[in-house]
Parts: sequence; structure tokens; C-alpha cells
Amino acid sequence: MTTPAASPDLDDAPLEVLGRIRVASNATFLARVGDVEVVYKPVAGERPLWDFPDGTLAGREVAAYLVSEATGWGVVPRTWLRDGPMGPGMVQLWQDVDGDQDPVDVVPTRDVPGEGVRTVLEGVDEDQRPVSVVHEDSPALRRMAVLDVLVNNADRKGGHVLPLPDGRRVGVDHGVTFHVEPKLRTVLWGWVGEPLDDDELAGVARVRSGLRGDLGVRLAELLTDAEVEALDERGAVLAREARFPRPAGGMPAVPWPLF
Repeated sequence: MTTPAASPDLDDAPLEVLGRIRVASNATFLARVGDVEVVYKPVAGERPLWDFPDGTLAGREVAAYLVSEATGWGVVPRTWLRDGPMGPGMVQLWQDVDGDQDPVDVVPTRDVPGEGVRTVLEGVDEDQRPVSVVHEDSPALRRMAVLDVLVNNADRKGGHVLPLPDGRRVGVDHGVTFHVEPKLRTVLWGWVGEPLDDDELAGVARVRSGLRGDLGVRLAELLTDAEVEALDERGAVLAREARFPRPAGGMPAVPWPLF
């Protein structure tokens, strides 16, 4: 596959839809720009939500990518806005995943490893056997969890955490982000109350610094002033408390379904 660096016309070259991704709640398509495979989500295919303004999800996905880039961690694949066969929308580089890796999983409680994972929830399956929702205890997922706090991600499902063949983890589906009210719903609660490390605090600081410069200018084209101010405030709280937060607000702490 041609790399993005070798395809300077990703913004303007024809976008060809290859098929629809049926598991997505909004209209989502596998597409191709030249030899580069992408995900295409037209604004016209966004389902109305009671708590987010209509027609804003694509811009929020791009804003999450910009914040990810500001952290320096590369949590979100390259994401941008452009036109397509069904009108303007979000376009994101397609990611080939390693199906043998499960950064987030549901396992029998008796089989939860003693090390290397964090337990988020415990319950029972359809046969009343104890099961646990777990995620790996890794720097990559810690950084994703910090990003989710910054962007106020209301929908971090397990299926939105993609394991790449080279061992990296990236996050996708950031349309319901940047609300001014507490909306954080995630399966990555494994570090609640634990201190942020120096790298995580440095990433938060880079975002807050960027809001005074180019990042702030670019986000102002995608979000409201109040939403950008709320992002800055979340960063300030993270920097001050230097810990992973606990669930807040009146919404459920985890998304449903979990995957």
C-alpha cells in the first residue's frame, strides 16, 4: 500500500467508496484515495444525538486527532475533513490490526492473569459464570486513557482500541468528544486514582501550551469557544492533581455495549 507521505493529494484526489462498515452506528465506509485505504464518515450520515449538536461529529474526530498529535503520542490515526461521494465528512487512514492481540477483553474471572492487566468490571455471563472485563496494563493504553480524559471521550469501547502488528495501540471513533459537561465513558478505568507519570504530564502540558498557539487556532475552526475552554480546564485539572480521575457526572462510567 502506498504510504501517506507518498500521496500528497489525499485532500483532492477522488475518493472511491469500497463498501459500508455495518458495525458502525453512523454511516461509515471503507474507501480508497489512490492506493491509500481510508475510513470515510460523511456528515450527512451522522445520526442525531440528544446531547451533541447535529452535524458536528466529523469535526470532533478531527479535533481529537489534533489533540493526540499535540500530546506527541500518536494515539489517533491521521484524520482530516474533505469532500467525498456523499458530501463532506471525516476521513481517517485505515488501520490493519493484529487479530491475535486483545488489549481489552472479557475473560473468566478465574483466568485473569495476576500481572499485566487491570480489571475494570466483574459480572456474570449468560450461564451465570463469573467474568471480568480487563485491559492490558501498558504505557500505550495509559496514554490513550489520558487522551480520553482531555477530549472528554463519551464512547471508548473496547472495539475502539486497535492493536497494530508492530505492537502499537491506536484509538478510533472520537465523534462524541469535547462536550463541556463531564461525559467520560470508557473501558479504560484500570488506573483510577493512580499518579500520572512524567511522560503523561508532559503530554498534557504540550496540549495546554498548544492551545495558546496553532492548536488553539485549528480547534477554533472545529469546536465552540466553550468547548476549547473546557478542554483547557480538563488539562489544568490533570496537571494540578496529576492523577487518573474517577468517574464524574451523572452518566454511566462505561459505554454500552462495551465492545
